[in-house]
Amino acid sequence: MVPLSLLDLAPIRQGSDAAAAYRATTELAQVAEASGYRRFWLAEHHNMTGIGSSATAVLIGHVAEHTDSIRVGSGGVMLPNHAPLVVAEQFGTLESLHPGRIDLGLGRAPGSGQRTVRALRRGSVEGAERFAEDLEELRGYLRPLDGWRPVQAVPGTGLDIPVWVLGSSPASAGLAASLGLPYAFAAHFAPAELFTALARYRDEFQPSETLAEPYAMVAMNAVVAETDAEARYYFSSVEQQFLGMARGRTPGPMPPPVEDMDALWEPDERDRIRAWLTASVVGSPETARQQFADFLTKTAADEIMVTAQTFDPAVTLETVRRLATIRDAG
Repeated sequence: MVPLSLLDLAPIRQGSDAAAAYRATTELAQVAEASGYRRFWLAEHHNMTGIGSSATAVLIGHVAEHTDSIRVGSGGVMLPNHAPLVVAEQFGTLESLHPGRIDLGLGRAPGSGQRTVRALRRGSVEGAERFAEDLEELRGYLRPLDGWRPVQAVPGTGLDIPVWVLGSSPASAGLAASLGLPYAFAAHFAPAELFTALARYRDEFQPSETLAEPYAMVAMNAVVAETDAEARYYFSSVEQQFLGMARGRTPGPMPPPVEDMDALWEPDERDRIRAWLTASVVGSPETARQQFADFLTKTAADEIMVTAQTFDPAVTLETVRRLATIRDAG
């Protein structure tokens, strides 16, 4: 059985607030753990009123404290926003508090606009260009001490924290392959180069002390409900958020679902958004079973990471349970 994992952004819903989002995220992690999911990852974004996971390391610690065994990590930490030493210390602290349960997924995009980038790094906007260099610096802080080291991550040095490269392009796949690291592809919002990236990662992979063979995880959207129509209705909340982005707006609070998206978008917008969301399982359990099997066959993913954002947290919880049942049934 392919491992299932979960990606969450602590969505802030219309009419609600961040505190409620964190309660929902905590319950979601607990249900994922009880349903046999392998990982629960949180994604860093900034200056987006619909996403509550900006202080990613803090929220990871909270979720890990309220679960027992599921791996908890970042999907990801956007390395251009941070000094590598700070990330090493944060995740060294998390690993020290929750041994053997912390993952460090790293991305090269800032996860925000340029003004926000400047606010985060006080004028430095070239961080993405230094991603490979910063990644190696960060990994150096986590390696065991071998002789004298002028700067150490305390805690962090010598801790066995799995490092993942995240991305949505062949360039990120090539970097992960060259370093022999596991790779996670963000097909849930950027599927265009999925198969090109996976092929490059697998073709160019260099065995390392971390991995002997390539290991690729692919992220997808999911909403599973009683009927296809009901699932599509719930999924319209995600489609509305993407419509806002297509019109140049940053994601606001998650909106309630609507019966008819055609009343909101133009045909060209519909086609664009559906292309962004092709890596999605949306339907009844039977429909979702076939869509999931097709996606797994096409990608040959070693692990699937699901993002199941809906306006009603109960619908998200039920999607998570149903997907686990679908996976377990083969």
